[in-house]
Amino acid sequence: MKSALITGITGQDGHHLTKFLLAKDYKVYGLINGQKSYNEARFTSLFPEVTLLRGDLTDLSSLIKVLQETIPDEIYNLGAISYVGMSFQQPELTANVTGLGTLRLLEAVRSSNLQDKVRFYQASSSEMFGKVQETPQNEMTTFYPRSPYGVAKTFAHYTCVNYREAYGMHVSTGILFNHEGEYRGYEFVTRKITSNVARIKLGLIKKFSLGNLEARRDWGYAGDYVEAMWQMTQLEKPDNFVIATGMSYSVKEFIQFSLEVADLAVDVDKYVEYDESMLRPSEVDLLIGDASKAKKILGWRPKTNLRRMIEIMIDNDLKIESKNTK
Repeated sequence: MKSALITGITGQDGHHLTKFLLAKDYKVYGLINGQKSYNEARFTSLFPEVTLLRGDLTDLSSLIKVLQETIPDEIYNLGAISYVGMSFQQPELTANVTGLGTLRLLEAVRSSNLQDKVRFYQASSSEMFGKVQETPQNEMTTFYPRSPYGVAKTFAHYTCVNYREAYGMHVSTGILFNHEGEYRGYEFVTRKITSNVARIKLGLIKKFSLGNLEARRDWGYAGDYVEAMWQMTQLEKPDNFVIATGMSYSVKEFIQFSLEVADLAVDVDKYVEYDESMLRPSEVDLLIGDASKAKKILGWRPKTNLRRMIEIMIDNDLKIESKNTK
């Protein structure tokens, strides 16, 4: 039986990846920092067979201890301060966890003499492209991050490339474009939209507030994207891969699709108020990925289109909000 250690396991991708790996008969370990949370309680109820271990990406010794205890075949580094808006408020913490945390985890692998055994996946991000230098973006596109999160992810990405080249470690990076789903946190714009549309549908609220509606993103379904993560760790030769749908939609279009799915009037102005305070100090206007390399080498293709993904999210939020009203 293969084993995998997942950092950030209680987040959206951690839920999907855990489900995927368990179906492949993996022994799954998860790294948690010891702070009890709703996400941890929900995760444990869904996946009681997963072993959760205390550790922190800001503490090298704790990472070494976890690795020596688990000796995993694969490591999926999903742990990060992953909300871009929060990274502006806490840039030092973001750099420490998202950037240096990756360095510490790689060093923990080396310190535990596991560099020849472990296959390492790093969750890189389309936010590294930031102020895009070409469209669409591929593995060779120049990075121009526009947030502390994007900067930290860029540091982590290049650190992974360096460890792969300097020490011969099996380290692959997935430059994942925006991917959403039913486990997405409420602080993210897609979940803000679907949860509030569900509340409107149930008559709980009439309007909600958002910032920039013109930003365009390449949105896919998280359940599809974790398959690409696993495929990267199965390669004979590690590499970097863009994972994306190749299609871009504005936030406003995402709202329109959500209203349509909920069978509400497709009138954004009727339901959404503009809130300038929600704007970022520097915005990423357009992201659209070219996943040709992943299609060719991994055989990966997105299975779930945007409308179907929104249906999954709306259905989930309608169930949650209906329970909350009882």
